[in-house]
Amino acid sequence: MYARAKGEVDAHPFGTELDVYAGEYEWLAHSIMPNPDVDPQMRVQVGSSQCSRPYAASRLNISAMSFGALGANAIEALNLGAKLGDFYHDTGEGGISPYHRRHGGDLVWELGSGYFGCRQADGTFDPERFRDRAQDDQVKMTEIKLSQGAKPGHGGVLPGVKVTREIAETRGVPEGQDCLSPAVHSAFSTPRELVEFAARMRELSGGKPVGIKLCVGLPHELFAVVKAMLTTGIVLDFIVIDGAEGGTGAAPTELSDRMGMPLREGLIIARNALVGAGLKGQVRLAASGKVTSGAGIAMHAALGADWCNAGRAFMFSLGCIQSMRCHADTCPTGIATQSPARQRGLVVPEKAQRVARFHKATVGALRELTVAAGLHSVDDFKPWHLRHRINVAEMRQMDELYPFVREGELLDGAQNPTLRRWWDEADPESFRRRLVD
Repeated sequence: MYARAKGEVDAHPFGTELDVYAGEYEWLAHSIMPNPDVDPQMRVQVGSSQCSRPYAASRLNISAMSFGALGANAIEALNLGAKLGDFYHDTGEGGISPYHRRHGGDLVWELGSGYFGCRQADGTFDPERFRDRAQDDQVKMTEIKLSQGAKPGHGGVLPGVKVTREIAETRGVPEGQDCLSPAVHSAFSTPRELVEFAARMRELSGGKPVGIKLCVGLPHELFAVVKAMLTTGIVLDFIVIDGAEGGTGAAPTELSDRMGMPLREGLIIARNALVGAGLKGQVRLAASGKVTSGAGIAMHAALGADWCNAGRAFMFSLGCIQSMRCHADTCPTGIATQSPARQRGLVVPEKAQRVARFHKATVGALRELTVAAGLHSVDDFKPWHLRHRINVAEMRQMDELYPFVREGELLDGAQNPTLRRWWDEADPESFRRRLVD
């Protein structure tokens, strides 16, 4: 990551240092007939038939990291890097700050339960404020955050002493007062209400794509959202699956270590829900959680992801040295701090170039893997392209380790009993489990 960000040679001499016969080693299957004609852009169109202003997304984008968690210079450098490299920058739930706006890079506006930037005085959603900001040309999509991998099901409080004038103006909250991010949304409480809220947001934004982000917990809840799409006829434009291995500036250790589903299992469940309901062609699927390489993007593509988002990798591009001081406001590299003195060392034009270089090299590596696999597109990676070693004498394809349903199979009765049970338990009118015999 550092080498690619700096524009240095990222080739590795003398062959792999990995033990290819060790348990848990994984690899992608190549073809005896590579395809050199793979499109170098490799973008993915996001937007269902109900979306009038679709967005062509890169296969790799900047994951949600809020202004407040990151300093002004870090936000500026990330957004300028996104502008230079033609990919998007997720705002995080902290709202759209002046530093997101300064260089004009594509934005995905993430809305959490605090509705920062479009909230009323009581903390509820303000449709007029949302409309005014979401229709800005720089905002390409909006994303409803249901949960975060590093701390799923957990709200938060930004103490009043940290709510500076800039943060207060960005979030639409009083300066110097505690800023509450509740654990649950007030705009909806059922799967049906969720998709109806998304449809309202899409209309208010002028027809731009609207999706959700979540860390999978109880699978029947995600299946219930899919059922709500079928019942109402309202489809989301995309779903981002955040893995439990995802990062954060600060979280209770118990939540980071023991709550939430890892990305791989969550992604496969989401893929099965959409494919099994016949919605995968309309609803795009993204993956977020320790994505650092072209190989990682390709592996997630084999499991159903249309694109990936990365946080840590782009922080490394900015110069993160993993000092583990994100929560203390004493980041020595000036990234995760609001201290003007500490931020001086983060020179925006220089770091933005590193962000863009990392992206270009990583997407380039993804294209090389697609060529080697003999495919026409990243979309052509399938579960059987990804192999997993069980032990020194045994390996399995992913579709031999996990169930992968056929198009529409859930509607006809899934062959896998667990998937069938989750589907039967899902209720489009409630997130509670429906009792089945």
